[in-house]
Amino acid sequence: MTDHELIAGCLRQDRTCQEALYKRFYGKMLGVTMRYARDRDEARDMLQEGFIKVFTSISNFSGKGSFEGWVRRIVVNTSIDHLRKNKHEYMIVSTVHSRDGDLPDAIEEADENELLQLSEEQLIACIQQLSPAYRAVFNLYVMENLPHKEISERLGISEGTSKSNLAKARYQLKKILYQKIRTLHGEQTFTR
Repeated sequence: MTDHELIAGCLRQDRTCQEALYKRFYGKMLGVTMRYARDRDEARDMLQEGFIKVFTSISNFSGKGSFEGWVRRIVVNTSIDHLRKNKHEYMIVSTVHSRDGDLPDAIEEADENELLQLSEEQLIACIQQLSPAYRAVFNLYVMENLPHKEISERLGISEGTSKSNLAKARYQLKKILYQKIRTLHGEQTFTR
């Protein structure tokens, strides 16, 4: 079925079309929610909420731009709404601070090929190790290309906090990736 046929069927509330739409986008959109969630169960919950919003607001799709992009935007916004609703639980900022000399020099010289050998699942698992506040800002800035002003508005934090959380997220992710590569090579991991 084409996107147009799926949309028309979903507007008629045709269960077959709704199921086809769900199956078409499930994998890609689960990948999106996995970047925001703590674990797979939470990601599935976010995705379920996102698909409900897709089905209830499909009449708002203007036909301009990519339908997949429209679905993705709803899923991202649903994930952000989930984080915002549970702000007291999710937006706790880690006390980890980046310090010069805190990581060995080797991390700065890590072979790019080693990073490229990590699977998508391994990379998502590394991102999920970030604190919720860092993970949210990292995803919105790096993956969704949002400016700090918009991130601060969406998450209800200041622009300065957004910038700080991004810097700390990058530092933490670099440390996590370094440990992952060391572990894959059977070397002792670096801990602080």
